Amino acid sequence: MSRADTTASILYHRVVVWLLFLILLLPLAGTLLYSLSTSWSATILPDGLTFKWYFELWGEPRFLKAFGQSLLICFSALFLASILILPLLFVVHYHFPRLDGLMNILILLPFAMPPVVSSVGLLQVYGSGPVQLVGTPWILIGCYFTIALPFMYRAITNNLHAINLPDLMDAAHLLGASTWKAAFLVVLPNLRKGLMVSLFLSFSFLFGEFVFANMLVGTRYETLQVYLNNMRNSSGHFNSALVISYFFFVLIFTWAANRLNKDKS
Repeated sequence: MSRADTTASILYHRVVVWLLFLILLLPLAGTLLYSLSTSWSATILPDGLTFKWYFELWGEPRFLKAFGQSLLICFSALFLASILILPLLFVVHYHFPRLDGLMNILILLPFAMPPVVSSVGLLQVYGSGPVQLVGTPWILIGCYFTIALPFMYRAITNNLHAINLPDLMDAAHLLGASTWKAAFLVVLPNLRKGLMVSLFLSFSFLFGEFVFANMLVGTRYETLQVYLNNMRNSSGHFNSALVISYFFFVLIFTWAANRLNKDKS
């Protein structure tokens, strides 16, 4: 193949990719434009542009409460996952490396069962009795904790393989550090970027979770996704502003995770 043919082929593929990207971007662009329009019914373009719907959205106490409760649930679940998964991974990879294969299977179990089926089981177990958690944020924190585990396990495991944990620990021991001192002062700083990437990606996924939140707590502890579902019959402009705000918030976290991942590589 000549250089001209290669250049033409590359140009063709780039044009196809950009066309597909623009096609995928059209619904989002339409939603953004609708959220900024004063009215838009029988014309190709809206009659006018305004930020009224965004001001109305971010001045709505119910929305702010749902937004804050979503953040609280996600941050609590990720904090719990972090303080449990880091010691577990250190022990497995340093003391019992043969268990890594078994852990790879066990850690995927939360995705083996559909959320609807899991929710029904949790309703039966925690809906009554001495440990009644349905309708409280605690059951959501537990569910989100299990969902975040696979993301965090894989990201941090890859990080541990990259830093060669046994050799790093041996070097720390030779310098007089104890096992736990080496883990905190040597290993943990080397896992910072892997941990941050896993936290950002997990947060982006958990922040949009709807099934567990709707079935297990609903309006008793309204999260952002439940709020969005409950407001589906309100103004289309208001809902569009809500969707765009949610999209850009998640986009920022996803961009941060990708940026950290590039810096890591």
